[in-house]
Amino acid sequence: MKAGRLFETHFKFTVFTPMTLRALIFDVDGTLANTERDGHRPAFNAAFAEVGLSWHWDESFYGSLLDVAGGRERIRHYAERFDPATCEREDFEQLLSRVHEISTRNYQRLLSAGAIPLRGDIGRLVCDARTEGVRLAIASSSGRQNVVGLLRANLGPEADSWFDVIATGEIVAAKKPAPDLYLWVLKALDLPAHDCLAVEDSAHGLAASLAAGIPTVVTVSDYTSEEDFDGARMVLTQAQRFTFDQLQLWHASADLSNPVSKRAAS
Repeated sequence: MKAGRLFETHFKFTVFTPMTLRALIFDVDGTLANTERDGHRPAFNAAFAEVGLSWHWDESFYGSLLDVAGGRERIRHYAERFDPATCEREDFEQLLSRVHEISTRNYQRLLSAGAIPLRGDIGRLVCDARTEGVRLAIASSSGRQNVVGLLRANLGPEADSWFDVIATGEIVAAKKPAPDLYLWVLKALDLPAHDCLAVEDSAHGLAASLAAGIPTVVTVSDYTSEEDFDGARMVLTQAQRFTFDQLQLWHASADLSNPVSKRAAS
C-alpha cells in the first residue's frame, strides 16, 4: 500500500429511536366499561323473558359464554349447546333476531339510566389523548349502536365523533381472536401497526391485536383476571388505573421483535 494512504475505519452505530404513538385503539366490552356483567347480561335475560324463553344467565355462567364473541353468536351457541329443541324451531332465525333486537334495546335503556359507567380513568385518558393530538379508534365485536350509546352516555352527545374509526362486529365476518377488526382499523387509520397501541381486557382481544402486529396493554376485567396475557406490553388489574403518559411510555419501549408480558406493581 502506498505511503500516505489514509485508512478509513467504518463504524456501524445502532441508534434507538422510540416509536411515536399516533393512535390508541380501544376494545369496548370489559375495557371501557364492565358492559358484560352490568349491561349485556341483564339485557339478554330481560329479552329472554320477553319472548317466553326460560333461559337465565347468571354472572358466573355468563363468564363461560364470553369465549364466543358477538351477541348473536353467543345466543346461537347457547341454544345449540343447552337448548337444541329451541334451536331446531322453524322460526329460530327470526327468534334469534328478535332476542338480539330486544336485548340491544334493553342495553340502550340501561345506558340512558346511567347504569353502565366507564371504568376508572378511561374518560380522562380519552381526553388527554385528544389534547395531545393522538388519534382514537375502536375495535369491538359489539354492535355499533351499543358502542356509540356507551360513548355518548358517558362522554357526551358528540363523543363518538372524537374517534376517527369505530370498527364494530357488523364490519367483519371473523370476530376476535381473528385479527380482522384490527386490520380493518389500521387500514382505515392509514397507519402502520407499530404507530398504534391497543387497549384490551381479554386473551381473545390480545390475540387479535398481536396478530395484527399492534403493541397492546391489557387491563383485566371481571371475567378475564385468570386468562393468559403473554405478549402484552403491560397487564393491569381492575384496581390499577393508568394514564396517557404511561401508555406513551409502554408504547415507546415496545420491542416488536420480542414482546413481553408484565404485570404492573400494585
